[in-house]
Amino acid sequence: MIGTGYVGLTTGACFAHLGHDVVCADIDVDKVRRLQKGDVPIHEAGLEELVREGLESGRLSFVVDSADAVGDADFVYLCVPTPQSGDGSVDLKHLKAAAAEISAHIRHGAIVVNKSTVPVGSTLLVEEAMNRPDIAVVSNPEFLREGTAVTDFLSPDRVVIGADDPAVADRVADLHRSIGAPVMITDPASAETIKYAANAFLATKLSFVNTIAAVCEAVGADVGDVLAAMGLDKRIGGEFLVPGPGWGGSCFPKDTRAIISMAEDAGYDFSLMRGVLKANDEQFKRVVNKAASAVSLNGSTVALLGLAFKAGTDDTRNSPALEIAGLLLAEGAKVRAYDPAVATVDIDEIVVVDDPYAACEGAAVLVVATEWDEFRLLDLDKISEAMVSRHVVDARNILDREALLSRGFTYQGIGRN
Repeated sequence: MIGTGYVGLTTGACFAHLGHDVVCADIDVDKVRRLQKGDVPIHEAGLEELVREGLESGRLSFVVDSADAVGDADFVYLCVPTPQSGDGSVDLKHLKAAAAEISAHIRHGAIVVNKSTVPVGSTLLVEEAMNRPDIAVVSNPEFLREGTAVTDFLSPDRVVIGADDPAVADRVADLHRSIGAPVMITDPASAETIKYAANAFLATKLSFVNTIAAVCEAVGADVGDVLAAMGLDKRIGGEFLVPGPGWGGSCFPKDTRAIISMAEDAGYDFSLMRGVLKANDEQFKRVVNKAASAVSLNGSTVALLGLAFKAGTDDTRNSPALEIAGLLLAEGAKVRAYDPAVATVDIDEIVVVDDPYAACEGAAVLVVATEWDEFRLLDLDKISEAMVSRHVVDARNILDREALLSRGFTYQGIGRN
């Protein structure tokens, strides 16, 4: 495994759990030292246990030099960052550098697997960077959700493998046979497109739900009932029919912009996806407007519950909570925030505290931005005592509306009147 981020570390630990011998390489010396001790630097359910299991069994190890990782490997997984460039396209410098670096050390007959989310043509790019005609390169996109990554690997909906040589694809598929998941073998371009298409569709579904929530507010309908009925339609399904403050994270924002860029490069204007992005940006503003309708934000303190982009992770990359916080600060508000898994953020103006009630101290309005179960169980009387005025914007629809109203709070959810 070249790279020990969410994808590389989860993939490596899970493969070791399945009985394979795995060596994970990373350029971050301190990170490698921590991992060698079984100290997992990310918040991911079940991952630390698998890492410790792999270390104790001897099937999992961590090194700094990628040459030490690939020398005896039958399969080399590239799990390096593929950040977004300024124009929305994918920056492949890390992928090219990793491919070039391992080229001289990988043994004849090994298979290189692109696990990073990469645009169409990346298998060819890796082949060119390696300049090793004896090495096959395949695409094996990841479908790991932060917070459930271990479960997603060990019990996936499908395993997608893109390869020009069916025999090579079968060798990669054999690594997954024991989990009994459906395996789809296709060409590299299709495999590379599948990940982007899946994330683009899910982002579209979320933006649609949030716009329907806005319609429900306008006409006096309850979005919960509307979406429950929609979800019973087998053509639609109930997954991802949950309104919220907008979507974010490490994948959706990057991948939706990347597929727009890929389409543009091919001569197609993906206007539908542009609309999805616009709807998402509007949702952040809609949440802030709800707070502004309750109190004058300039000079007021806002209690923000949640900083991670979703429950079950400590990842704040492109977090809707931080997008909302930035808009609140721009309106002159003071933001006090709490998150069970996040202790610091890059926005200095946000005061991060270690208790949800401390976040509410002196607040004029409370905004729920992340759907942690802990927030469902808050002592509403303590919150009432801590705040200077009783206003709630529940951007996740997880609080007890009736209990809040009975205590004199005003309540605004998403798509609920």
